[in-house]
Amino acid sequence: MNRNPFPVVIPCHRVVKSDGKIGGYFYGEKVKTKMLSDEGIKISDGKVKDWEKTVFRF
Repeated sequence: MNRNPFPVVIPCHRVVKSDGKIGGYFYGEKVKTKMLSDEGIKISDGKVKDWEKTVFRF
């Protein structure tokens, strides 16, 4: 929640860096990666695959 201005609308684990890297998470990157993977996001080497097709900017 440190830098997520909309934690109720956008859960913190869904916030990733602008370059597609997973970034930090209170419970650790492993947990964040697992949560995103469980939601169907493909991740490789700590980065979201097909970043430009997956990203949503606001």
